[in-house]
Amino acid sequence: MPKQVTPYKDSELGKKEQVQKMFDTISDKYDGLNRVISFGIDIKWRKKVVKLVERTRPKTILDIATGTGDLAINLAKTGAEKIVGLDISPGMLKVGKKKVEEKGLTDLVDMIIGDSEALPFDDDSFDAITVAFGVRNFETLEKGLSEIYRVLNPGGIFIVLETSVPTKTPYKQGYAFYTKFILPAIGKLFSKDRDAYGYLSESAATFPYGERFNNILQKIGFINVENRPQTFGVATIYTASK
Repeated sequence: MPKQVTPYKDSELGKKEQVQKMFDTISDKYDGLNRVISFGIDIKWRKKVVKLVERTRPKTILDIATGTGDLAINLAKTGAEKIVGLDISPGMLKVGKKKVEEKGLTDLVDMIIGDSEALPFDDDSFDAITVAFGVRNFETLEKGLSEIYRVLNPGGIFIVLETSVPTKTPYKQGYAFYTKFILPAIGKLFSKDRDAYGYLSESAATFPYGERFNNILQKIGFINVENRPQTFGVATIYTASK
């Protein structure tokens, strides 16, 4: 089982509640944080996800842990008929809904509150499901992935964009230095919530990336599982189908 990391280690709340609290706290700064800590490369990664989804010509798409809706909004380019962005954080969704309205996409993109481990949808409901920087926040990883498998249509595509740890020199050493010293310093500039930014770094380091995550997906029942390391291995795009 992957090691469970929580934002607030002294809290009596479970991981799920702590993650919700954390993202509510940093929601108004989250987009700026993403741009800074990834040097803007996260935009390029999301575009790759959109292209992979677009190839399958889905009519319905679910974006889990949608946050402020960046990926859900970009997925409008796929030509889908309906896109649902789901997140556990009301604060993040508030920001996301505003962005959807500003883009004139309210008829296409629904932003709803929900639990990734208890999805409020029938079996076989979506042609494509995406998660960007969210699976490591699942309280029980396999339970969340099983729910995704349940609501994905047979033949549908599942794509995960998640942080990972470089394995080759000198990128491995550079990443370790960045996450230990630079990322916490950036976090302090964005928020007084130091625990939140420590969590973002620590959860990325403990996530079962690469082949280990492939194996978990296959255990759930997904087929055609592949992983594509991005930018020297600091992130990975995983693709699978049902």
